[in-house]
Amino acid sequence: MARKYFGTDGVRGLVNGHKLTPELALKVGMATGLTFRRGDHRHRVVIGKDTRRSGYMIENALTAGFTAVGMDVFLLGPMPTPAVAMLTRSMRADLGVMISASHNPFEDNGIKLFRPDGYKLSDRVEQEIEELIDSDLLPRLAQGREIGRAKRIEEARTRYVEYAKRTLPRNADFTGLRVVVDCANGAAYKVAPEALWELGAEVFPIGVDPDGFNINDKCGSTSPQLLTHKVRELRADIGIALDGDADRVLIVNEKGELVDGDQLMAAIATLWHERGQLTGGGIAATVMSNLGLERYLNSLDLKLDRARVGDRYVLESMRANGFNIGGEQSGHIILSDFTTTGDGLVAALQLLQMVQSTGKPVSEVCMNFEKVPQLLQNVKFQGGKPLQDKLVKQLIREGKDQLGGNGALLIRESGTEPVIRIMGQGDDEALVARIVREISAAIRQAA
Repeated sequence: MARKYFGTDGVRGLVNGHKLTPELALKVGMATGLTFRRGDHRHRVVIGKDTRRSGYMIENALTAGFTAVGMDVFLLGPMPTPAVAMLTRSMRADLGVMISASHNPFEDNGIKLFRPDGYKLSDRVEQEIEELIDSDLLPRLAQGREIGRAKRIEEARTRYVEYAKRTLPRNADFTGLRVVVDCANGAAYKVAPEALWELGAEVFPIGVDPDGFNINDKCGSTSPQLLTHKVRELRADIGIALDGDADRVLIVNEKGELVDGDQLMAAIATLWHERGQLTGGGIAATVMSNLGLERYLNSLDLKLDRARVGDRYVLESMRANGFNIGGEQSGHIILSDFTTTGDGLVAALQLLQMVQSTGKPVSEVCMNFEKVPQLLQNVKFQGGKPLQDKLVKQLIREGKDQLGGNGALLIRESGTEPVIRIMGQGDDEALVARIVREISAAIRQAA
């Protein structure tokens, strides 16, 4: 059944547009609160947010919804998504909420939900919540003394910083490392530089001046050009690019070259495999990951399980296969020994520990395989079903046949933006480019 409100990563859309409004946020709070009211104890929910101006509005609407059904609300303020997942568990909350549209521009926002164990909700539970949203909730609201209350938690930032540091060996010390960290003017603008400095690094923070509108604006993991320039300018050992809610990370090596999530996963998996720490005999990634990663892992007798796009689907694969490493090329890295969702800071700390302990530069630690030529094209569309067009379907079929076993082709509608994503990869770069170009043109014509 098609879902009305939820996409691949919670509820997301243009604020006060057709999808995400204060009214919907209020109903999400009530419906989700009712879904997670189990037992007769005093129920609690933790709410974090990134730095978008609209976060104030959505935070208040959600708070009204949760308190209306008898849940106590603990407001964390600006906080990374993985911090909300961790604090949901740590504070024995019945529910965790992150207000963020991740890497999207400031005009968008979203609502991500976490179970008491810090994992994101399943499709089935999201469907139950959707049904409640569209029902008559008035008879189920709390009355009198049962109405919830809200308060702010001031120590949340410190708790997350200490948690992130504890993912490293006790003697971890980054003294001597010059680190540029780009926080995308987002949720990690305080915690990431603070954690790195406390571990001894010489820290050069950028993207740490949020004004409510500049989140992900020419900065962060979606626009790493500024970080690349700063790494070269300052002759830094590493650059770390987080996105708006810090659940993903990209790396810039000491040469100013970009390292994506595939290379980062390969680096961590290689070390953990050598040390006997890697579980399940492989890692989980998505259909978007480069074929070079798969070939490299196979050379180590490790497997790569490809999940649907979305970090929660990667996590499902990890749990099914017993893996403790998974992620996406875009930089969602899940290290389940430490976290229940993508955590950009924790992944970066693991890499920094590898660099410091081996004495090797990032360029050597993170370049384990040669990438297969890969091309991604986004085509905007406004409604309709262009992927059902006869010519589009024919070109997709022919493209897959031409690439055969030496490449891959993936076409899908984004779950977070009104675009169709076309990804082609293969050993023949010219062939990949032609196939993607022809399919893109056909989709534009059919849209």
